[in-house]
Order: sequence, then structure tokens, then C-alpha cells
Amino acid sequence: MPEPSPTPVTRAPATRVRRGRLLRFGAALAVLLGVAGYLTVQYLTGGSGAPGCTVVSGRGDSTSYEFTPEQAVNAATITAAGTNRGMPERAVTIALATALQESGLRNIRHGDRDSLGLFQQRPSQGWGTEAQIMDPTYAAGEFYEHLEKVAHYTELPLTVAAQRVQRSGFPDAYAKHEPDATLLAAALTGRTAATLTCEGRPDVRPGGPEAVRAALVRDFGRGVFQEAGAPVAATPSPVPPGTSAPAAPSTGASGSAGSRTVTVPVPETAATGGGQRQRGWALAHWAVANSSALRLERVSYAGRVWTAGNARGEWRTDDPGSPKAIGDVRIVTGQ
Repeated sequence: MPEPSPTPVTRAPATRVRRGRLLRFGAALAVLLGVAGYLTVQYLTGGSGAPGCTVVSGRGDSTSYEFTPEQAVNAATITAAGTNRGMPERAVTIALATALQESGLRNIRHGDRDSLGLFQQRPSQGWGTEAQIMDPTYAAGEFYEHLEKVAHYTELPLTVAAQRVQRSGFPDAYAKHEPDATLLAAALTGRTAATLTCEGRPDVRPGGPEAVRAALVRDFGRGVFQEAGAPVAATPSPVPPGTSAPAAPSTGASGSAGSRTVTVPVPETAATGGGQRQRGWALAHWAVANSSALRLERVSYAGRVWTAGNARGEWRTDDPGSPKAIGDVRIVTGQ
């Protein structure tokens, strides 16, 4: 009996094999690009893996709070909005704790019903337009305006003061943020020196001195560039984020790094209170908080210097490039 012929093996055409390989390669490449894109967004927006920031207690104990560059920028803006209005440090602490609870100190475009922004303010409840609420300076100003109307708010528990402004469904939730908000307020108002640090991003394209001047004017007003001894404007002209602020005087650029250095003089009598040294440290800490967003290389004040790329982000002393005069804050952008 003859043996059956073996079943012929059907081979896929070479073109089909190559097509399959190309599809698998394309899928793998898409996954890699997606991961790379995600990590890039996280890095640029202050998410997981981004250079971090830390604020420590001025008492020399181990108390500290770690946060992202995105949170640092928003905390600095909230603080500047308060000090520009002449609000006490306690008011800044209340505002920061409220923003930590409401949005995690992120300027988000969503929330309960029509709530938006750092403080989850609602256009339907008279807090402003959507565009206004998404402007951190405006949103913080609105919070402080309502807080000022709360009788004896500096003497009230933080949860009570915040709740009388916010009318939240979870009035006790603000309390857990008070320790972190207290550290942030002490540093960003300048009461504690060299207590806020960020790693920064030394190896990316710099924002340039004009971006630094625009951000300073946006948060502090044009008076921030007036000569030492001149009065500082207490209330800045509002400049929406992402727009160009009025140009600062050209004399703001000087120093060893030439045109990359922005020098901010601090009046001997600062209108925001606390004296010259406190005002100087408020500006220096503001710069470090904005170091990732503005691509800064170095910030120096009163014989202390912060440098981007330092993993510990610490302030060092006796640096040759650091001005010894209390009245100068120098901000150097990247190469």
C-alpha cells in the first residue's frame, strides 16, 4: 500500500513576513515613544521623576516638606499675592493650606461642578470668570479679599478661617495641611533664611533674563525693580500667566554673568514688612521656587548661594559670585 504523500508546508510569502516584522517593530516603537513622552511631560510639569523641592524648618529640627516644582511656583505666587497686599504670614499659611487641600497646589481645570483652579473657586458663585480663576495671582487675591472680611481670622483655628472663605463640604480637611503650609509660608515670606531649596534643571534650554523679569513683575509688580531706598509698590498690576509682563528697567541685568544676570535691589524699608533681610529672602526663595520653570542656574543673596543641579539643593556660604550686601538678590539664568 503506498504511503500517503506528506502534506505540503505552506510558507508565507517573504513580503508578508517582512510586513509582520514591521508591524511589531512599529508597535514597540510606539510604546517606547509613549513612555518617553509621558516621562517628558512628568519632568516638565513637576510630576513623578521631576527635580524636587524641599522646605525645612528654621528652628534647625528635622521638620521638612517635599513638593514638586509645579507646586513650588504656585506656592510662591500665592505668597507674593499675600505679601503684596500687606497680609500677615498667618494669612499666607491659611491660603497655602487651603490650596493644598483643594487642588494639591496645582492649577487644575476641573473639580466639583464648575470648580476650578488652585482654590477650586466657582464662576457660578461669583468668584470670577473661568479665565480669571485660572490666573493664580487673581485667584489668590480673591481668596485674600474674602479672608480679610473674616473677623479676627488670625486668631481663629486654621480650619475655621479657611472654611469661612471656602464653605467646603469637608471643613476639617484643611487641618492636616497646616504643618506643611506653615513651613512654606515662613520660607516664602522670607522670615526663615535659606530654608527652601530645589534641585533645578541646569542642562536644559534657559528661559533667559527677560522671562525672569516678566515673572517678577507679574508676581511683585514693577516696584520690584526700583532702586534701593525707593518705596516698593504694594500692589502689582495684574498680568495673566503666560502673557508678557511690562519690561523691567534694563539696569536689572548686570554682574559677573553679564546679560544672564538679573539683579533685584531690596529697599532698606520694605513696604511688605519684616525689614530688608526678610524681603530679600522672600525674593531669593521665590527665585528658587521658580528655578525649574525659569531655567535658572544660580540665585545668591547675603553671602549665600543656591546652584541648580545640586542633588541636595542646599544654600552654600562664602561663594565668590555671591554679593555680600543684604540689599541685592542676584538671579542668573542658564547658559
